[in-house]
Amino acid sequence: MTSGNSCVTVHMVASLDGFIARRDGSVDWLEVKDTFEGGSTLDAETVRTFLESIDCYVMGSRTYELALDFEARGFGWAYGDKPTIVLTRRTLPKTRDNVEFHAGDLTHLVNERLRPSYRGIWFVGGGAVSSECLRLGLVDEVRYSIVPILIGEGIPFFGALAADIPLHLVESKAYATGMVALRYEVQVNRS
Repeated sequence: MTSGNSCVTVHMVASLDGFIARRDGSVDWLEVKDTFEGGSTLDAETVRTFLESIDCYVMGSRTYELALDFEARGFGWAYGDKPTIVLTRRTLPKTRDNVEFHAGDLTHLVNERLRPSYRGIWFVGGGAVSSECLRLGLVDEVRYSIVPILIGEGIPFFGALAADIPLHLVESKAYATGMVALRYEVQVNRS
């Protein structure tokens, strides 16, 4: 379900046991080697079409720092030239013009600034940001990409929530890498 012409998506890649990073923030476990013969593969055109559906990204400061680290290590900037809003109260380096820092009210940001301007709004990290968006009723869908590994402990995808949040499974897809992608609609009224 979307609100108006926009859709706010919380997306995270996590281990099967629900962690988005190790306790120290590292994600060295993301590139596991597995093969699922019945799984789908992603071609360049499918990825391009999918990325075109995203109009802006929102992330927490640690996710932004991780993205900067990946870029510095030669992996590139994963978010292209799309507007990227970093939720932070800290002073962080601004490496591109399409990055904006925000320290104000999250509900106002989403409902008053982002929804009127963008159709595909993607929250891509971290766990505290995801939980806060869900707690505030700002999320239309949750996408959970599960990597085939158990890491035992770390930073959870979701933190504490004040109430249950019912979800409706819209899509599931298994990939040849062993990753499983789930897409759920959030079944609560928006604030």
